[in-house]
Amino acid sequence: MAEYPWLHSYPAGIDWHKNYHAQSLPTMLEKAVARFHNRPCIDFFGFRMTYGALDHEVHKLAKGLQAIGVRKGVKVGLFLPNCPQFVVSYFAILKAGGTVVNYSPLYAEPELLQQVEDSETDIMVTLSLEALFPTIHKVYQESRLKHLVVGRLDDALPFPKGLLYRIFKRRTMAVVDWKDAHIHDYRTLLKNDGVCRPVTINPEEDVAVLQYTGGTTGVPKGAMLTHANIYINTLQSRDWFPEMNDGQEVAAAFLPFFHVFAMTAIMTLSIVTGAEMAMLPKFDIKEALKLIRRRRPTLMAGVPTMYTALLGDARAKKAGLDRLKICLSGGAPLSQELKKKFEETFGGQLLEGYGLTEASPVVSANPMGGAGRAGTIGLPLPATKILITNPDNPEQVLAQGEKGEICVEGPQVMAGYWQRPEATEDVLQSGRLRTGDIGYMDEEGYTFIIDRSKDLILVGGFNVFPRMIEEAIYQHPAVHEVTVIGIPDDYLGEVPKAFVSLKHPDENLTPEELQMFLKDKLGKHERPAQIEFRDDLPKTMIGKLSKKELVAEEKAKSTAQARSK
Repeated sequence: MAEYPWLHSYPAGIDWHKNYHAQSLPTMLEKAVARFHNRPCIDFFGFRMTYGALDHEVHKLAKGLQAIGVRKGVKVGLFLPNCPQFVVSYFAILKAGGTVVNYSPLYAEPELLQQVEDSETDIMVTLSLEALFPTIHKVYQESRLKHLVVGRLDDALPFPKGLLYRIFKRRTMAVVDWKDAHIHDYRTLLKNDGVCRPVTINPEEDVAVLQYTGGTTGVPKGAMLTHANIYINTLQSRDWFPEMNDGQEVAAAFLPFFHVFAMTAIMTLSIVTGAEMAMLPKFDIKEALKLIRRRRPTLMAGVPTMYTALLGDARAKKAGLDRLKICLSGGAPLSQELKKKFEETFGGQLLEGYGLTEASPVVSANPMGGAGRAGTIGLPLPATKILITNPDNPEQVLAQGEKGEICVEGPQVMAGYWQRPEATEDVLQSGRLRTGDIGYMDEEGYTFIIDRSKDLILVGGFNVFPRMIEEAIYQHPAVHEVTVIGIPDDYLGEVPKAFVSLKHPDENLTPEELQMFLKDKLGKHERPAQIEFRDDLPKTMIGKLSKKELVAEEKAKSTAQARSK
């Protein structure tokens, strides 16, 4: 591979050779407050908080957290949806010297228990919602958790509580035993002078966030993201979008902050640029359109299913999406059909990027101004290298155009997995992160992802990549969403199976018709052996299409068939 081929394609005015200086995340907030003190930082259903007010509350909560034991090295969990308390708690934990551990509000009790014990979380911040509190209270009773800090979502809501029911689909407020000395009212922890004990943070070494991920093996592990990792990745992302105007942007915060993509591409990027975060507790198309009409956002980061939902709702065309300048898509492959239709319908640019938890997470993105390359994950961010290596020998860097494993080097690459030295050695070698994704780089330095190595389907000895099949199926005008997996075959070993949902339930598309449509688009070994239509396809907690459930279903079918023979 020619050294740094992407430099020939790099956007004017962006310095790939930039040398970033690491600082702590509390310092990031201090700088933003100094620049944007009176500028709104948060909009939550009309409740607005300025940068100055955010800083004031962060100081008070930091002191309150120190009073219940937060200090250097103490792990504090966030079991929260997007809300003002998430942003305040995140920075307060770090200012108090603690480490943030993000927990999905959709986790069941066993998942929470496993992560609490593995991460050694001592304190959990949550809300007194029926959808959250009973679950985390059980975990508190059965685990190492020493304290719960419980906020009230309606503290920041200027509207009837009935809206909470529509959002969370449950009776709203839970019963909290405030007599328990280890359950603390969030508001009570704010009742102090805000002068907390100073904490010395080493940005390069101190872990800011333990972000759990399945990684490349599917076993949950805590990626240790240092202050430097997240701070620099935020600056890299800022530099990639010179079109952003500091102190003037409004970011649509639909993607959950507990997910690393939203944490960096929305929350900390907004802080650095003085943007206002117009947030929802969870993505709901009706509430999203209301927010868009009211705030007219200029920036958005989301997963492809969010953009599909906006494109598929007739009300979206009149909702005020015309101010959107930058829409960043990540977390899952972006079909070219979706990108084209979204840009034609709403204007603005829908840019595909690439990242992973272990890289804080943003690694690459297509440039603004239409200079990107369709079907690619773009160019590496400043100070970031993408290398294509031999999967069997990661020290061997392959030539441009050759398919291999995508590896990443850069200041955003994690310190390692928490208490998993062997897993760390498997993916981090001499500072180079093995992603487990298969792809290639073209002559201009753009990277194409073919597929996840674990999703590869071996059809009679041929490598078949599900994404290639999915892209072909997406070209059919009736198709809404598609997921392709490999299923067992007695003769070929494995064959592809496509699960498809249609745009309109009354469509009469048959598997045979779709097969005919694909005949000149895919090789014989690539065409799905089976096509199954479904009303909806399984998705992850942040709305990405998920193969896991479908793989489990097919495995169960195969096992049952084998037993019946």
